[in-house]
Amino acid sequence: MLSKEELLEAISAIQEPSYSRSLTELNLVRDILIKGDRIAMTVLVADQEHASAIENDIRSVLGPMSESDIHIRMRSMTDVEKQEADKTAGLSSGTGTAPSQHNDAAGKQHTHGQDLKSDILAPDSGVTFIAVASGKGGVGKSTVTVNLAAALARSGKRVGIIDADIYGFSVPDMMGLEGRPQLKGENIIEPMQRFGVKVMSMGFFVEDNAPIIWRGPMLGKMLRNFFSEVDWGELDYLLLDLPPGTGDVALDVHQMIPQSKEIIVTTPHATAAFVAARAGAMAVHTSHEILGVVENMAYYECSSCNQKDYVFGKGGGAKLAEELHTELLAQIPLGAPDNHPQEPEFSPSVYKAETSIGKLYQDMAEQIIRKT
Repeated sequence: MLSKEELLEAISAIQEPSYSRSLTELNLVRDILIKGDRIAMTVLVADQEHASAIENDIRSVLGPMSESDIHIRMRSMTDVEKQEADKTAGLSSGTGTAPSQHNDAAGKQHTHGQDLKSDILAPDSGVTFIAVASGKGGVGKSTVTVNLAAALARSGKRVGIIDADIYGFSVPDMMGLEGRPQLKGENIIEPMQRFGVKVMSMGFFVEDNAPIIWRGPMLGKMLRNFFSEVDWGELDYLLLDLPPGTGDVALDVHQMIPQSKEIIVTTPHATAAFVAARAGAMAVHTSHEILGVVENMAYYECSSCNQKDYVFGKGGGAKLAEELHTELLAQIPLGAPDNHPQEPEFSPSVYKAETSIGKLYQDMAEQIIRKT
C-alpha cells in the first residue's frame, strides 16, 4: 500500500499550469486518505480548464503503482488559497543554495523568504481564537466544532482546530483523518488537513485508542506545544475544542489566550443548560467575550411527516443565552451525516454544505464572521 509520502513524491513532477509549479510545491493536494483499497484526495486548481488534464496526469502516475480505486476531487481555489499559491510561487527562490534565516519587523523567521513559523499567540497575529465549551460531556461540542470549522473554511476563511479535549479527543475520527502529522525541520510539526481545516490533536500520537493518564501540569504542557511547535501558517480562525467543564485545560486556555472568544454548547434539557452556565460564568469571570450559545440536539424532525419532536425538552438554549446576556446562534436537530465510506471525502461527522443541517452550520459561520 502506498504511504502519503510516497504518493506525494510520485506526483511531485505534475505542475499546475497557471503557475508552472508543482502541485506539491504549491500545497494543492489536500485531504489525502489511503484506506484499504481506496485512495482519495482533493486537488486545487486555479482554472477548471486544466482540471481534467491534471486529473489524468495523476491517474497515469498512480495507476501503475497501486491497484486501489483512486478518487480525485478537483476543486477551484478560493481567493484566499490563490493568494497563498501566489505567495508561494513568488517567494520560491529555486537557487539551490543553503537556507539562510532572518527576522522581519514582525519577528517572523524566514528561510529564503518562506515563513517557518510565527508566534500564533502574539497579539498582532491576526488570529481570532474561539473556544468551544460545554458544562458537561455528551452534548455534541466536538460535532459543533468540526462543522463550524468546515463551514468557515467553505466561506474562504483560513481555519485551524486544536483538539484540546486531551482525555476525550475525537476530532481526528470525526473528520476522517488518519495517519500522523509530519515533522518540518527538527522540531516543527505540520498539522493535518481536511476540508480546508488544519487540525492538531493528541489523537494523532496515541496508539490503538489508548487512554491518557496525565495530571494537570502535563495537559498544560501539551496544549502549549500545540501552539508553539506547530506550523499553523496564516490563520483567520483557530477553534479550540475544550474538555467539558471548568478544569485545568479550560483554565489554561483562559490564561494563555486572554483574547479568546467563546461559544457555549448545550442541549435543550434544563439540567444540561444549568451545568453549561458554569462554563459561561467562567468565560464572563475571565473577561472572555461569549459569541453565543448553540443548542444541539434541539429536536428530532420526522423525515416523512416533517413533525418536530422535542426529545430533550425545549427552551434550555434560549434560557442559557438570556442568562449569559448573549444570543442563541443555532438550534441543531438530532441527526447524523448521510456520508458513505466509499466517498472520496468521507467523514463520520461533517455535514455536507447542501444538507439542511449543513446550511444551519453555514448560517452560524456567517454570524461568527459578522461578529468577529
